[in-house]
Amino acid sequence: MQNTEVDDGGRGTVRYRERLSPSLWGLVAAALAGPMVALVITPIDTTVALGLGAVVGIGLIAAWIAASPRIGVIGSELRVGRAHIDAVHLGDPVVLSGEDARHARGPGLHPRAWHLLRGGIDGVVVIPVEDPDDPVPAWYVSSRTPDRLAAAVRRATQEASHSRQLR
Repeated sequence: MQNTEVDDGGRGTVRYRERLSPSLWGLVAAALAGPMVALVITPIDTTVALGLGAVVGIGLIAAWIAASPRIGVIGSELRVGRAHIDAVHLGDPVVLSGEDARHARGPGLHPRAWHLLRGGIDGVVVIPVEDPDDPVPAWYVSSRTPDRLAAAVRRATQEASHSRQLR
């Protein structure tokens, strides 16, 4: 789910929002746990087995979706999962896809970088951190729409630096 430019009450303008939900194959795999549980419980009681299998399958799917991380650019802040950083401290994001994204997720990943990478999501946005006091040199973030995320970070960075200059 992606939204751009929505007012979010008192927190600021939501420039970008995305949930890194599991892939369809991941949800199918979680759903298959239900019939497996039902098969194990069937010798005891068929009705209980069917009910328990349905609860386990639906519960696992709901848990996977609820636990999937969110990415957002809200006001002048980048939020990725539970982590957040003010856009003033960010550099120009780099959008990677295909072979470049694969390299960035593997051998090209900086050892001190902060990252939220998900399998099955091709796009990667590398956002440099320009705060000299921060030991993390960059954030590596998976995104289904990396161009939109990078554009939202650029806008938030520009507006944050502009408002800082006005002070």
